[in-house]
Amino acid sequence: MQRSPDATVEPDEILAGIKKTVDERLVQVVTGVDPPRLYDAARYVLAGGGKRLRPVLVVLSADVFGADIDRALPAALAVETFHNFTLVHDDIMDDADERRGRPAVHRKWDVNTAILVGDYLLSLSYETLAQSQEDRLQELLKTFHRMVARLCEGQMLDAEFESRDSVDIDGYFEMIDRKTGALLSACMEMGGIVGGASAEMLGVLAEAGRFLGRAFQVRDDLLDVTAEDERWGKTVGGDLVQGKRTYLLLKALEVLDGDERRWFQRNVLGGGLPVDMIGEARRRMREAGITNEAAKLVGELTERARASLERLPQSAGLDVLDALFARMASRLH
Repeated sequence: MQRSPDATVEPDEILAGIKKTVDERLVQVVTGVDPPRLYDAARYVLAGGGKRLRPVLVVLSADVFGADIDRALPAALAVETFHNFTLVHDDIMDDADERRGRPAVHRKWDVNTAILVGDYLLSLSYETLAQSQEDRLQELLKTFHRMVARLCEGQMLDAEFESRDSVDIDGYFEMIDRKTGALLSACMEMGGIVGGASAEMLGVLAEAGRFLGRAFQVRDDLLDVTAEDERWGKTVGGDLVQGKRTYLLLKALEVLDGDERRWFQRNVLGGGLPVDMIGEARRRMREAGITNEAAKLVGELTERARASLERLPQSAGLDVLDALFARMASRLH
């Protein structure tokens, strides 16, 4: 994948190639067979598809510093295995029926199986990462462990926020920096470690990942309110129904007053929005300019992430990273 800085880069081709390699290798990381229920369910999870954003970030960040995909794959497969562990447990916590158009593990099998599969995938992610042939393996493991701890903190804060009335936007971003940003930052840091990046450059990668995480989450919050078609893959308005303190809800509570503000306080903060009121909530947010404000913020956060990338060495991987970041802001409907 490495090319000279002036070579033509085809982001779609490069991203598709990385994804194909990850998909092929990911199903091979589960080698156990007995008990079949555990290992069949684990393979089911890892074969579920997805954009593979996280391993892509590892591979491209490694490429920026001269490491090829083979050197980056153990870390890339580890983060994707870990990400899938979080999805299995998230689906249990959210009582979700589906994941990526297929029955969630706790629906296809049962809750106990899903818990054990998640636990197994967590341990497998560490085992896979340990296969990295790097003189900085300890640094990789420390970065990975720090990410796991921060993500657990973020998940707990997210759950606690649902019963709090006093959450503000600063608190929201603190939670997002752990829940979403920690993993994306770690992916980029780990790619840099594989490539032999300096401590300064690792800090730049982490910063880019943090802003990317904020943009990613605000975009998801926005799509929860504005998405119109089945490609979204989730129930529109589902976050409001669960009473989640999303950016849009917190922004509405910050800028609205009088009856408009009381409407959201009464109908969302008090245990979650009734399903038959989703359309009304969407209308109120749109007319108050909340959705436009969120879309603008996604663009601003994405540009801050891209600005961080400008401090990295020029490479084909950097060009693709920049293109990938830029695309995030465009998926707003």
